[in-house]
Amino acid sequence: MRKILLSISMLITISMSAQIINCSELFFSEYVEGWAQNKAIEVYNPTNAAIDLSNYTIERYSNGDVTSLLGGITSLTGMLASGDVFVLTNGETDTSSTYGYCDPVLIALGDMAEPNGSYPTPLHMNGNDAMVLTKNGAIIDVIGKVSEDPAVQSTIPNIAGGWTDDASAGFTDANIVDVDEIWTMNHTLIRKSTVLYGDNNGMDLFNPSLEWDSLPVGTWSNLGAHTCDCLGTSSINDNKIDSYIIYPNPARRGMMVSVNANTVVKSVLLTNILGEQVRFNESINTKGLTKGTYIVDIEFSNGNFAKNKLIIE
Repeated sequence: MRKILLSISMLITISMSAQIINCSELFFSEYVEGWAQNKAIEVYNPTNAAIDLSNYTIERYSNGDVTSLLGGITSLTGMLASGDVFVLTNGETDTSSTYGYCDPVLIALGDMAEPNGSYPTPLHMNGNDAMVLTKNGAIIDVIGKVSEDPAVQSTIPNIAGGWTDDASAGFTDANIVDVDEIWTMNHTLIRKSTVLYGDNNGMDLFNPSLEWDSLPVGTWSNLGAHTCDCLGTSSINDNKIDSYIIYPNPARRGMMVSVNANTVVKSVLLTNILGEQVRFNESINTKGLTKGTYIVDIEFSNGNFAKNKLIIE
């Protein structure tokens, strides 16, 4: 009974949200669901200010689950400039993997790649997994419908399935006869420029044709920039504030931590609570560091600076 009540409570939390004001919050701008592990998702900042990503996560609600515990959660860090995008890709590089690997070309287009061999993570998604963007634990955007597996009623065997534009089937794939009709499987989706905020109701029906344009599988050429009526095209503003990502953060001692930015990183200075300092380039080798919290000072090649923190576990 306790488990049932917990699930009901989660569903209520997911479905009860106030509408977000136009151009005031991050939202998903591109979704890549390709062959093998060629998966990516893009987040766009439609506001006129840089946003601290440390309050945000990308989560996968797998196969109709009401929580993301089994689907994977990726916490974001760094700053995302006004009009800029953040791209997360699958990080599988093992070419002998049973489930395939992510094309190095796709990984290179991202700001962050999930750790290799770290299943489950959000970017191990299939077309029937709801993808969720949260801020401080609250949903601010969703692709799909939380708690629904749209492939359960599929008439096509041995496929993951996904959401469609078929209203008669509640936008599931129950009535399809051709897998090309499934929008969220083996397709790239790009958010329409007229969309000004995300869908923060995880329980409403998901009709992908309302807010998304569909492109063929393997289309990656649009990753890294988004056109939105809030600000225009993200790649045009040459004077925008520097965006950067620190990943992974927190990190286990011994791991390599990357600092990826839209501007060349000149140096990274770490300072511990005792005031001791160590300098790196854009990659931080934590092998020689003690566990704890570090202040991170980033110097960019254009003369700008940024400050954040890194936790070593």
